[in-house]
Amino acid sequence: MRLAAIALLSAALLAYEVLLVRLFAIVQWHHFAYMAISIALLGFGASGTALALAQGRLATRFEPAFAAFAALFGAVGLAGFALAIRVPFNALEVAWDPRQLLHLLALYGLLALPFFFGATAIGLAFIALPDRIGRLYAVNLVGSGLGALGVVLALDVLAPAGALRLVCGLGLAAAALALIGEAEPRRRVAAAVLLGAAIAGPLAFPNSWTALALSEFKGLSQALRVPGAKVVAELSGPLALLTLVESPAIPFRHAPGLSLNATAEPPAQLGLFNDGDSLSAITAFDGRLDRLGYLGDVTSALPYHLLQRPRVLVLGAGGGADVLQALYHGAGRIDAVEMNPQVVRLVGEAYRDFAGRLYERPDVRVHIAEARRFVADADESWDLIQIPLLDSFAAAAAGVHALGETYLYTVEAFRLYLRRLTAGGMLAVTRWLKLPPRDSLKLVATARAALAAEGVGEAGARMMLIRGWNTTTLVVKNGAFTAGEIAALKEFADSRWFDLAYYPGIRAEKTNRRNVLDQPYFYAGAGALLGSGADAFLRRYKFDIAPATDDRPYFFDFFRWRTLPEIVEIRSRGGAALLDWGYLILVATLLQAALLSVVLILLPLRLGSRAGRHHPDRLRIGAYFLALGLAFLFVEIAFIQRFVLYLGHPLFAVAVVLAGLLVFAGAGSAAAPAIETRLAGAARRLLGREAPGAAIAAAGLAIGAVALLYLAVLPSLFGAFAGASDPVRIALALALIAPLGFAMGLPFPLGLRRVAEAVPEMIPWAWGINGCASVLSAVLATILAIHLGFAAVVGLAALLYLGAALLLQRPLVR
Repeated sequence: MRLAAIALLSAALLAYEVLLVRLFAIVQWHHFAYMAISIALLGFGASGTALALAQGRLATRFEPAFAAFAALFGAVGLAGFALAIRVPFNALEVAWDPRQLLHLLALYGLLALPFFFGATAIGLAFIALPDRIGRLYAVNLVGSGLGALGVVLALDVLAPAGALRLVCGLGLAAAALALIGEAEPRRRVAAAVLLGAAIAGPLAFPNSWTALALSEFKGLSQALRVPGAKVVAELSGPLALLTLVESPAIPFRHAPGLSLNATAEPPAQLGLFNDGDSLSAITAFDGRLDRLGYLGDVTSALPYHLLQRPRVLVLGAGGGADVLQALYHGAGRIDAVEMNPQVVRLVGEAYRDFAGRLYERPDVRVHIAEARRFVADADESWDLIQIPLLDSFAAAAAGVHALGETYLYTVEAFRLYLRRLTAGGMLAVTRWLKLPPRDSLKLVATARAALAAEGVGEAGARMMLIRGWNTTTLVVKNGAFTAGEIAALKEFADSRWFDLAYYPGIRAEKTNRRNVLDQPYFYAGAGALLGSGADAFLRRYKFDIAPATDDRPYFFDFFRWRTLPEIVEIRSRGGAALLDWGYLILVATLLQAALLSVVLILLPLRLGSRAGRHHPDRLRIGAYFLALGLAFLFVEIAFIQRFVLYLGHPLFAVAVVLAGLLVFAGAGSAAAPAIETRLAGAARRLLGREAPGAAIAAAGLAIGAVALLYLAVLPSLFGAFAGASDPVRIALALALIAPLGFAMGLPFPLGLRRVAEAVPEMIPWAWGINGCASVLSAVLATILAIHLGFAAVVGLAALLYLGAALLLQRPLVR
């Protein structure tokens, strides 16, 4: 039962980590996924310290010690989360409220403890059973992979809090499994008690203790402060937690970009929140288009005044407002793409009558798909492709999406959209207005780069940009704008008090006339980007508005270090609003993780354990497991991103890639002893001498070669299978992951076996240093990807694996 207990606990540990990512996305924002990963790996690293200090006492009592630590994982996992959600941490106050750092430390402590207990149990197995390291590591990885896949399936039927109870119950079940085969009656009784606790404990835990408390700055929290506002529906799934809110006293009036001189107002609306934010609205519709007049007075209506009865593609249908807008303007046919099937069910089924059976109309087709994948797979063209606002103004203004990877606004995405336009067709993108301009100018730069890549020399002849008081809309045409279209633009903007920011031939006096700014920032920026000095303007601009690419898909990252001192200097005069908090929190997380790694992992190992302190190979051993810890996560995170577009959603990519890598790495680990024996024999025959590092060298070379090869061939392979069904895509993804994962499963058990044979007391050192590196690598990989791209992260991982292989080519001193 030992192996089954280790597999079950490994599955629970990784499932708990994935759940923390989802829970942080709901309670805080998406970028806290990196903090969740760092917390998990910090617990893993600290477990190595504990094992180094207490291995002698624990190894001789493996089964009861394993059961105790696994049970503590289950109990503390539930109780720790219940306490953590009551810590008053607010990420947006970190810069000016020192107490938030203490709150963050409290979060780290409470949430790292379950990982500490679980990892200590698994690490103890490596110490107590050194002759079975290959099989133990294989079971650990396979269990982890199945846990990653299982929790995604569980989230399809359980709310996140319910899934948390299930996962913590698995920890108690693993403890029971470890004791089931014991001969002592007391241990068998303990096993029965633990098994009962695994079933009854999570069910008995009060629901109110794990009820999620959202950040007060999230849209849902703000909406529910309105007197009379109430939640009328809530749906949970692996993609999002959807909350539908009714507010009779102060009705929702969701119409982003509405003109200040608009006379029509929206009908009754229900507010639809995605993970507590990203508001869209389900609008009451009785079939009378004249009641939708307000949708003609928003900036996103511009393309409808330039086209006649267009065939429209809406990328991000949400509550259906953009579909209603297309109907109001007489669109000939509408294709609406929505990634979350639960959103479609809310609009099309649960509230179908309220929404006027919008998705049952013959001129509306709804597609449940990821936007980029849908466009790539489509074999038709449209007159208008609309990309509406998909996030909230508050979150966008605070910069909390800076770390959110999005493939909707990359150069490659714009090239794809342009190819799906009919002759004279238009792409329209609406974003929240920020000052100084960021999103809007980055869109202009992206469109310019996409047009240049498509062979268009005069990008400025194909763009229009307008702004209202809180939104901007960029229109890019598949062809040059005509004089008639420019005249229609001017009439549309003037009659609605919108400002012209750019059109072909625009003059400065035509800008900044309605919603007056200190300077015509948008006109100046767009003109510079579409002129001959675009590259120089991008370099000197205070924010990073260079186009995002599929290799660096961080459209919302505008941070530049050189601007930080200026922003800090004016923070008391509103400068704090200019900070990209997501990026700064990521950097702060890296620094904090590094400090805690030293304090909780390396320093105790140094001061409290004499094992290996003066061993001549201690630096080689440390560097080897440091490199492996960094490289494994680098590859994992980079290839998750590589598969996002092909598999259609980040969560699916995480589940498939993570499960595939870990399961196949487990297979590689299980095969490690046989491979080592065979390669050692081959080396003796070829070289006439022993080559103790032959298997490690072969693994390092294989990982580097396959990873770099995939960088070159994956785009072509994905293109060749672009029309494949989901099962075929998943099968292809797993087939591609298999050789890479298998090779990645070899270096750790091969190296740990060498350590066990030469200096077994250093096994906890290796475990702790590897955990320490993993703490840093999850965050460091993202920072590197933001600045250098994921291809560079993969290249660096290949170098680390090759460098690690070189470190153990000589025998270790016994």
